[in-house]
Amino acid sequence: MAALATAAGLRAFGTKVPGWLPRGPWAPLAAGFCSRGPAGAERPEPGLRPTSMRQRDGIRSIVLSNPKRRNALSLAMLKSLQSDIVHEAESKDLKVIIISAEGPVFSSGHDLKELTDEQGPEYHAKVFQTCSEVMMQIQNHPVPIIAMVNGLATAAGCQLVASCDIAVASDKSSFATPGVNIGLFCSTPGVALGRAVPSKVALEMLFTGEPLTAQEALLHGLLSRVVPEKQLEGEAMRIARKIASLSRPVVSLGKAAFYKQLRQDLSTAYHLTSQTMVDNVALRDGQEGIKAFIQKRKPIWSH
Repeated sequence: MAALATAAGLRAFGTKVPGWLPRGPWAPLAAGFCSRGPAGAERPEPGLRPTSMRQRDGIRSIVLSNPKRRNALSLAMLKSLQSDIVHEAESKDLKVIIISAEGPVFSSGHDLKELTDEQGPEYHAKVFQTCSEVMMQIQNHPVPIIAMVNGLATAAGCQLVASCDIAVASDKSSFATPGVNIGLFCSTPGVALGRAVPSKVALEMLFTGEPLTAQEALLHGLLSRVVPEKQLEGEAMRIARKIASLSRPVVSLGKAAFYKQLRQDLSTAYHLTSQTMVDNVALRDGQEGIKAFIQKRKPIWSH
């Protein structure tokens, strides 16, 4: 449903709706994309965006760029991040996305100033709905998305890390869902967290608010890799370059199938992925890879 809301919201801005977002109406959130929240929380104007984006050699870098606010996921930040994620998502030139942040805090989670009773439940719903959209768009995106973390990631910031396909962090990083300590249980972060780590680990984090070190997060599956701070960017780029060197259609097909089969029972999962393998073999790049292997040469991917 959130994907439908995204499509409606993007249309409201006059933006072409990516083909990987389902078409359909969802009036409440579509209206939210067009309406203004509290002062300063509306969609940021060019030059004032709380994220920055650049792309080179198939690798898009998205940076959370509001370190003075601990890169809080305000509505403006969420919409800016959303815009950067869905921008030309179907372009053949895009192979992989890296999300990182300026400053010592990757993200402190939602901006609590937006969650007071002054804004009211409709605005609060818009914040949480938009955040949920962003997290689902990461999973539904046609290319892999990597979190590059160098510092603290809490609450919805931890949710963002857990939602990414791959997460690489420096050894100084830490992760927490501390909302319970201020009377705001991290229910939505728990969705992504509970799908990334064992339930007992997730629940201890949610019930106590106590952080995991980078090494603990790696042990429990929240992270893919932990490296010294000086090696962080190089390691994230190494992974991104490897993905960018591969066939986009094959990687996209595989990513979609992986997440789809996770929701199924064992028999259904094998049925779905068996058909995916058949579809993969039929792809131009599937045949190119097989022929290149047999002929002992490097494959030439279509894109």
